[in-house]
Amino acid sequence: MKITIFGTGYVGLVTGACLADVGHHVLCMDVDQGKIDKLRNGHIPIYEPGLESIVKHTVEAGRLAFTTDTKEAVAHGVLQFIAVGTPPDEDGSADLQYVTAVARSIGQYMDEYKVVVDKSTVPVGTGDRVKAAVRSELDKRGLELEFDVVSNPEFLKEGAAITDFMKPDRIIVGTDSERAKEVLHEVYYPFNRSHDRMIFMDIRSAELTKYAANSMLATKISFMNEIANLAERLGADIENVRRGIGSDPRIGYHFIYPGCGYGGSCFPKDVQALTRTARDCDYDSRLLNAVEAVNNAQKHVLFDKISHYFNGNLKGKVVGIWGLAFKPNTDDMREASSRALMQDLWNAGASVQAFDPEAMEETQRIFGDQPGLTLCGTKEQALKGADVLAICTEWKEFRSPDFAAIAATIKEPVVFDGRNLYEPEMLERHGMIYYAIGRGRNQFHGG
Repeated sequence: MKITIFGTGYVGLVTGACLADVGHHVLCMDVDQGKIDKLRNGHIPIYEPGLESIVKHTVEAGRLAFTTDTKEAVAHGVLQFIAVGTPPDEDGSADLQYVTAVARSIGQYMDEYKVVVDKSTVPVGTGDRVKAAVRSELDKRGLELEFDVVSNPEFLKEGAAITDFMKPDRIIVGTDSERAKEVLHEVYYPFNRSHDRMIFMDIRSAELTKYAANSMLATKISFMNEIANLAERLGADIENVRRGIGSDPRIGYHFIYPGCGYGGSCFPKDVQALTRTARDCDYDSRLLNAVEAVNNAQKHVLFDKISHYFNGNLKGKVVGIWGLAFKPNTDDMREASSRALMQDLWNAGASVQAFDPEAMEETQRIFGDQPGLTLCGTKEQALKGADVLAICTEWKEFRSPDFAAIAATIKEPVVFDGRNLYEPEMLERHGMIYYAIGRGRNQFHGG
């Protein structure tokens, strides 16, 4: 099939590449000429394992192409995927200006039946707004062309997006059109050969499904962080608690790891947007408000521990930080816990020496020549001259370090671990002091 993707960000590029990989002919459109030029030259603007090789061979095979020409993009595909950004507005709601702009463009240029697919994460009711935008442009042209609007939310985990797309748990499709169902069945047939993963429903239910899924996962994380903070006050070990409750199949082990808060492009934004949607329909979403509040507070837990260790006097101190991305296997720093920690440290007069396997360039882009920030080429360099070590991201290369070398390098043998990577007894054997999240009575809990 011929498919058009509007937007070459994380969702758009992964979607376009994976659809091209199974044989479809995909044209990705973006208004950013610089980004399109880079993509045409083989430069991938995001880090996602496996994506670069798929883009390269599908471009070479002639099944994936890039353009800034809106008219060309609309003419290319029967399917028009909208995968542009929906950043949070000032009130926390999702900003739909880019989504509706694409919908208007489709209405301006289409001359035959189209299926307009909302792939972006959008609030309930967006399908109606997209339909109205397309219809308005067709009316201006005096045309009565048929089209369908479909909600097809993405469920891609950064760092595992290719696998998630190629081997999906489910494919949610919101539509009331049998014609659109047939088109989407054909598009996703290569991903359904072992068993049918497609779940059809109405558009509004599909839109809510995406927000509900991310909010549920965010709730699990904030709940575990609440229990971790309680464990510190009670002298319990949250890692034992996690294993104890995770063994219950009704709970499971996924998303019950305590830490220094969740980040990224999805959970914070989607919880905020769903909370705003609730307010708009006069419903007080007390649980979602609490999920967000707990997470915002959790991002300052590591700083509280560091500040307490130094008796509130951090002026002139140097903190080595391992991990800057919001999670492993990505360079994404949106809403990352490391950003809150670094800002707290700078405000207190401390400086930072940081290393991340993939997010160094993104950190430089965000902070520029920030005073008190030194970006290091290796995790070892981040320790030299540092007073203590803090860990914000659970990259694999941080899991089995040389503890003796760490203790010998940093001025004080103290590790503040925001991801609970190590066993306390192991660091104690190396003569180190270990502060983690919810690891028992010796863990300062702040507050």
